[in-house]
Amino acid sequence: MASSSSSFASNSQYSPRWKYDVFLSFRGEDTRKTFTSHLYQGLKNKGILTFQDDKRLQHGDSISEELLKAIKESQVALVVFSKNYATSRWCLNELVKIMECYKDENGKTVIPVFYDVDPSHVRYQSESFAEAFAKHESQYKDDVEGMQKVKRWRTALCEAADMKGHDIRQGVESENIQLIVNQVSSKLCKTSVSYLHDVVGINVHLEKVKSQLKLEINDVRIMGIWGMGGIGKTTIARAIFDTLSYQFEAACFIEDIKENRCGMHSLQNILLSELLREKDNYVNNKEDGKHMIARRLPFKKVLVVLDDIDHRDHLDYLAGNPSWFGDGSRIIATTRDKHLIGKNDVVYEVSTLVDCHAIKLFNQYAFKEEVPDERFEKLSLEVVRHAKGLPLALKVWGSFLHKRDITEWRSAIEEMKNNSNSEIVEKLRISYDRLETIQQGIFLDIACFFRGKVKDHIMQILESCYSGANIGLRVLIDKSLVFISENNTIQMHDLIQDLGKYVVKLQKYSGEASRLWDVEDFEEVMVSDTGTKAMEAIWLQHIQKLCFSEKAMKNMKRLRILYIGGFQIHVDSIEYLPNSLRWLAFYHYPWESLPENFEPKRLVHLNVRFSLALHHLWTGTKHLPSLRTLDLSYSTNLMRTPDFTGMPNLEYLNLSYCSNLEEVHHSLGCSRKLNLLYLCFCTLLKRFPCVSGESLEYLYLHDCYSLETFPEILGGMKPELKIKMERSGIREIPSSIQYLTHITKLNLKDMKKFVSLPSSICMLKSLVELDVSYCSKLESLPEEIGDLLNLEKLDATCTLVSRPPSSIVHLNKLKFLSFAKQTSGVGLEDGVFFVFPQVSKGLRSLEDLDLGYCNLIDGGLPEDIGSLSSLKKLYLTGNRFEHLPRSIAQLGDLRLLYLSDCPNLKEFPQVNDGLRSLEDLDLSYCNLVDGGLPEDIGSLSSLKKLHLDGNNFEHLPRSIAQLGGLRFLNVSNCTRLKELPDFMWMPNLYFLHLIDCMSLEKVHHSLGFFEKLTHLCLYNCKRLKRFPGLCIDSLKCIQTWGCSSLESYPKIIGTMKVESEIHMLDSVMCDLNSDSSFPHSLSQRIVSLQQDISDSDSLSLIRVFTIDHPEKKIPSWFHHQGMDTSVVSVNLPENWYVPNNFLGFAVCYSSELIDITAHLIPLCDDGLSWMTLELNLSRDSKCDTEFSDYSECETELSDYLECDTEPTLHFFLVPFSSLWNTSKVNGRTPNDYGLITFSFSGEMKKFGCRLLYKDEPELVETLSQMRENNDEPTERYIGIRSYRYDNSEHYDSVTNEASCSSSMKQRSHSNIRGRVARLFRNIATLSCKPKNLA
Repeated sequence: MASSSSSFASNSQYSPRWKYDVFLSFRGEDTRKTFTSHLYQGLKNKGILTFQDDKRLQHGDSISEELLKAIKESQVALVVFSKNYATSRWCLNELVKIMECYKDENGKTVIPVFYDVDPSHVRYQSESFAEAFAKHESQYKDDVEGMQKVKRWRTALCEAADMKGHDIRQGVESENIQLIVNQVSSKLCKTSVSYLHDVVGINVHLEKVKSQLKLEINDVRIMGIWGMGGIGKTTIARAIFDTLSYQFEAACFIEDIKENRCGMHSLQNILLSELLREKDNYVNNKEDGKHMIARRLPFKKVLVVLDDIDHRDHLDYLAGNPSWFGDGSRIIATTRDKHLIGKNDVVYEVSTLVDCHAIKLFNQYAFKEEVPDERFEKLSLEVVRHAKGLPLALKVWGSFLHKRDITEWRSAIEEMKNNSNSEIVEKLRISYDRLETIQQGIFLDIACFFRGKVKDHIMQILESCYSGANIGLRVLIDKSLVFISENNTIQMHDLIQDLGKYVVKLQKYSGEASRLWDVEDFEEVMVSDTGTKAMEAIWLQHIQKLCFSEKAMKNMKRLRILYIGGFQIHVDSIEYLPNSLRWLAFYHYPWESLPENFEPKRLVHLNVRFSLALHHLWTGTKHLPSLRTLDLSYSTNLMRTPDFTGMPNLEYLNLSYCSNLEEVHHSLGCSRKLNLLYLCFCTLLKRFPCVSGESLEYLYLHDCYSLETFPEILGGMKPELKIKMERSGIREIPSSIQYLTHITKLNLKDMKKFVSLPSSICMLKSLVELDVSYCSKLESLPEEIGDLLNLEKLDATCTLVSRPPSSIVHLNKLKFLSFAKQTSGVGLEDGVFFVFPQVSKGLRSLEDLDLGYCNLIDGGLPEDIGSLSSLKKLYLTGNRFEHLPRSIAQLGDLRLLYLSDCPNLKEFPQVNDGLRSLEDLDLSYCNLVDGGLPEDIGSLSSLKKLHLDGNNFEHLPRSIAQLGGLRFLNVSNCTRLKELPDFMWMPNLYFLHLIDCMSLEKVHHSLGFFEKLTHLCLYNCKRLKRFPGLCIDSLKCIQTWGCSSLESYPKIIGTMKVESEIHMLDSVMCDLNSDSSFPHSLSQRIVSLQQDISDSDSLSLIRVFTIDHPEKKIPSWFHHQGMDTSVVSVNLPENWYVPNNFLGFAVCYSSELIDITAHLIPLCDDGLSWMTLELNLSRDSKCDTEFSDYSECETELSDYLECDTEPTLHFFLVPFSSLWNTSKVNGRTPNDYGLITFSFSGEMKKFGCRLLYKDEPELVETLSQMRENNDEPTERYIGIRSYRYDNSEHYDSVTNEASCSSSMKQRSHSNIRGRVARLFRNIATLSCKPKNLA
């Protein structure tokens, strides 16, 4: 832990005075959605806590108390001046307050930012500021106080404008924001390290470490800070981190790595989360983590501190190679083992404190703020001399000697002198020897067993063994022997722990060891029968072979603690356990019962969970007056519980997952202090007579399938009692449940035998949620259900309730109500119809009503359903009504209406300008015919999704074309549909599904004008003959399989270069597949995959073309080939780069779309940087869903749209301009590089590469080989992925596989070869503009 090595830290804790780092002041109307939002995100990404009042209404003069407080509690104020800033009295008052705080409070900084206004206009209130003030002065001309306010505004503006700030009217916004963020970060960093003024000797170390880090050199360096425990390595590393972190894009400090018990991948997840600024579980094994770090961080300049590593794996898997991190990165590791640092890495050896610093540190702890008496000066020098400059020893001894008299000082120092052992641990022993007996015991328990464990749990153990355990722990903290970490664990320094174990080992040598934690020591004691009366505690996390010696155990008459965490095998049986035990935890106890003679009257805790062999604890009654905790959970063969008569102080009983337990002993009612009772998943439990309710707060009976009767609660229920009984076999709950007046949620879900709710439940006035769903025998609700006035959720899904009580409409806070049934299984009997009561203007808050599959017929819905004014979601799926109440059109707040699978529905009522908020309407599979849809459906102005699939109409209402907001339209399986309407007034349509529209012959030409259409599905439209052109710039996916009458493939409409490239590819594909015929051989699917790669100054496009290839054989045109490897290397020929001619590297590989990293490597490793380009091809390789609102639409069509994952051939070009980085060349030319490598993130079967030039030779081999392999594109997609490189041009392109006409089949081979060559050259032309490489 950082604080465990805090060798230089002062005794006063640093407490931040600021709640926020930054307060943002801005004119919302000017910059909220533009510059200010970007600035806020930049500050957030840097980890700077920023106050931004998003909800404020900048009208009037007054500022809220919350805002005033935020201004005072922010260290930096960023004031964004814009043209209309001065028009807001709110902003001006805010500025006055900011400037007042700046003057009154030391350490506060104000930074003005001039967004679109000249600083002089702010300073002198000219131009737009003059106009604003003219209005203010006009308003206040007769108001003396108002004119004084105007004067203060002018003064504040003048003062703010005179401060050093940022004029960002010129330049790139992102660069200006970075400058502002860096300035703020630097300012905060200088303040945050103010605590270092009190850290003795830190400046010397900081200067030495900084000089060895060589921050001025833009490379990646790994540095080790090495030294013995307690010497201050962590403190130095923390100081470096706090001082320098603002100079890096991201920073991460991982504390106390060697204590990690959650696996290497957990550390890797911490590292990735901190550096990527997005908390996530990125990986679940260390190998994946290693690759993830290398793949995600090579372009980030980071500072990483790995504190206290003790194994080579820590470096190998967290910072294994400098290439994992961006230029300028620095990795620092602290360790006691110098060999863990690489031979080529810098090592800083931490020396002990010089005398002057050692004296100063000792005095801080021995005398605190007091001036030391002259009598102690000489004695202090003796202590410092014996400490030999070790900060930890100085701190511990100083704390020990604080406020002791001169005699005690001399005595302590004499003990130091007389001690022959020169080791620091032995020197520190004086602190242990001066502890009282109880304090020594607590100290040894923590050192041997409990370091790093949660304080609350450990205190339970200590309190069971020692009186005054809390005071004892406080003494240990005061004497710097232990401390409590931020996550409430008990911690101590390594040397202090070594001291505790050293003391116990000395006891062992004298034959009187008090504690056992080492497996070998335990086995030796059992084998040799050498247990002694001195033994107090045994704590074994895991042992291979468990064996107890009766003789050895009988000798341990003072054994307090026995913990066995697990074992592999056990030998014989256990005949004896000491009755002196106070804490017994024996997981996986391997015998049928505890020893018969075991009756520990002082036992506080008994835990034998996971004991599969345990049948019963003991026979008869045992007197255990001190027992407070009994845990038998997961003992699946436990047949009966013990007699609880002798456990009057039992507070916690856990019998969960005792799946063979049939009965709880009736004596449990005697345990009047029982607070928690867990019986969940006791699946055979049938009898549970009673339990005392005097202290009971938690009663968990859920998943007790065989328990039919609720236990009697003696003494009544406490109001705060929490009960869980869902999925139990209980038939009824007692009427006494009315006394649970504090209960807010009652979950009775899935109680298959539950038949009725008592009327007393309606007295639970605090109840907010009631869940009786899947109670398949429940037929009714209490008539008084309307008395639950605070109820917000009532879920009666899959019950037999068919007539809700009329009082239900009185539940005016109810938001969710469901009586939905299943499509099969639990439902109403034939002839039983659901009837919902008249609303009568009740249920005023109801938002979500589900009556799906309720066997509703005409009259089952209330005629006044339209009075549900708050209703947002209405599910009526699967019912049998023919008509809907006409008032349904009055549901003005309704967003979603599902009526699918209502086969008797004859018509949807006229809209009559109602349903103005409806966004999602599902009328699928309702057998609607012409006239079934209202003629005024086009008045649903908010509608975004319309499901009409599975109906029988031939025509759609003409007004449907007026649905201007519609984004999703599904008319699939409308087998009689003959034509589609004019789409001209539906500009926002993204998804159009026309699957299995057997009678559809044509599609209106207006479809071709959809600029936003992304998904078009035309599967199996067998009569469809003509189809309009399509706007390819937006289209993501098109499906036309099974359209056997289609005369021609739709014309592709897009930018000239994109269109040219697509049709060239069409021709090439047709020529290469002379036996194919349109449309059966083609997928007719186009998928555009777009992903930007950020670069310093330009944008390039990398398009990936994908086809199915029967043999997955790489064409011989790609003359550099390889297979079955994750890294491919290609040696470049001499003078391979020809200026103005070389385009890039054409690549072909057989696999799924996976991520690829290209490295251009120099001929000589002379420090010249590698050129690296990441190609994130795997992202979005599946059929994408750009709009999350429609993810369910994608799921619904997964049978059609699921992308094949079989390996295919992928072609793409790596443009040279994307790979070549002029900032790294150092005067070299591309011909100084001799190797190109491609690293694949996944399995890659075959690979080919070719250097591509403008003057490319004929491609005979390519064509011949593809013809021989019958290279027919099947149902696949062609993908394009774009990357940022050249800001001057940006293309969104999509490729298309077109049909093979007879004329195409007759083209010459030379024409085909020319088209293949031109294809790649055309991509290169679009993708790269060669830079000046000189």
